Amino acid sequence: MKIAVLPGDGVGKEVVPVARDVLKMTLPDAEFVHVDVGHERWLREGKAMTDGDMDVVRGCDCVLFGAITSPPGKPYRSIILALRKDLELYANIRPFKSNPVSPRQVDFVIYRENSEDLYAGLETVTPDEVRSVRLITRKASERIARVACRRPGIRKLTIVHKANVMKSCELFRDACISVATAAGVPYDDMLVDTAAYYLVRDPSRFDTIVTTNLFGDILSDEASALIGSMGLSPSANVGDRYALFEPVHGSAPDIAGKGIANPIAAVLSAKMLLEWAGKPDAAKAVQHAVDRTIAEGTLTPDLGGRCTTQDVGTTVLKHLEKTL
Repeated sequence: MKIAVLPGDGVGKEVVPVARDVLKMTLPDAEFVHVDVGHERWLREGKAMTDGDMDVVRGCDCVLFGAITSPPGKPYRSIILALRKDLELYANIRPFKSNPVSPRQVDFVIYRENSEDLYAGLETVTPDEVRSVRLITRKASERIARVACRRPGIRKLTIVHKANVMKSCELFRDACISVATAAGVPYDDMLVDTAAYYLVRDPSRFDTIVTTNLFGDILSDEASALIGSMGLSPSANVGDRYALFEPVHGSAPDIAGKGIANPIAAVLSAKMLLEWAGKPDAAKAVQHAVDRTIAEGTLTPDLGGRCTTQDVGTTVLKHLEKTL
């Protein structure tokens, strides 16, 4: 297996090496290809990512990604959006499961449509007006619903939308209902504002959520608070040929370079890579190592601890080595 490693900007450069070391231990025959991309490179060279870089990525099986700084108001194309589009990564999968420091007991997954909505970049800009087109198609809606319905052990699909206001959401809802019905998966549907309320009020009612790009982006960040920190939230971006794995958090310029970023989200993203690669035993070993690390109190400041990124990474690798 060939894995493209793209640390990106900010704390991405600090947490990705930990996740890479986890993969080196669990996939000893894998080849790792480093690619320098992001805003910091754009500032140095005028390009955040070249066509040659994308060719290198396409020559790999999957991507381990860190974080990207995307400054507003500048002629800068977000690298992560470009990767999702060019590699056709249409399904964004974000699991949320309680751990020893979580303030709430939760266990659900958000499936976010990853190719359309307001993120499609269909915009018209004038000095006095900006128009953004919200693109929702039946094809993409059914595609993400099928991925969600194939989740192992799925009990219920909750379709999150805003169909009471937008016709585009009505199409999304109806497409997801047709897929769930055909698959024999129990389902309900919920307005996005109601879903945001119940994520705080009663998250136990959720098992598998499927939603549009924008709503999924917002709800998944909200859900990160339920498990303790965005530093604990991994994600997978999956298509038919490629997959990209990244922590949910951003580049965090306020703490970048201080050595205190939480690497657990990146490590759990590596765990998702192992699951995608058909290595369930290795993935379980990584989860066990993370759980042991958290349980014994090796925590970064975002979780109330005083440990460094390196402290946490070293402890995870120690427990992982014992488990494998």
